[in-house]
Amino acid sequence: MQQYPSALLEKAVGEFARLPGIGRKTALRLVLHLLRQPVGDVENFVESLGRMRREVKYCRVCHNISDTDVCPICSDEHRDRSLVCVVENVQDVMAVENTQQYRGLYHVLGGVISPVEGVGPSDLQIESLVQRVAAGGVDEVILALGSTMEGDTTNFYISRKLAPFDVALSVLARGISVGDELEYTDEVTLGRSIINRTPFGQV
Repeated sequence: MQQYPSALLEKAVGEFARLPGIGRKTALRLVLHLLRQPVGDVENFVESLGRMRREVKYCRVCHNISDTDVCPICSDEHRDRSLVCVVENVQDVMAVENTQQYRGLYHVLGGVISPVEGVGPSDLQIESLVQRVAAGGVDEVILALGSTMEGDTTNFYISRKLAPFDVALSVLARGISVGDELEYTDEVTLGRSIINRTPFGQV
């Protein structure tokens, strides 16, 4: 068991170690780094985190992270509003945007259906997607979920929910390997997968 010379240091290490992918050794390095910085810099760091947690919102249209009730993408009049790209999380929006190959809108589900992890359709933003399509104006929905079993299950569920509507469904071209997550796919491959997307029923 690691012995700490300060209870305050140990507490800070414990808090950093709660972050995903951060073990106690890495947490200790981060805390010691902060200790070497000017007090004002550390206070700014802490304040920026607190302000982010208090003030960041989720777009009421697409559920992307935003500083306003409607995110800049949804409020951009130059985006193609007839095209909605369905993604698992906020990181996927950032990944697709980085390709600079897509000019439509997004819909962030907040996860994928995973019975093993206790995540069902009602835990995701699927019903709000159905409502967006039902309201009209959407010609195509791109199901841009990872090519995992959970992603495919979610794609199928959404396709059934959108079946009553006159909307085209497509999926990313399989330039993305089976089992890959969108956020870890290189920009060139992801961009080509969006451009060369295929109708959902043909996969």
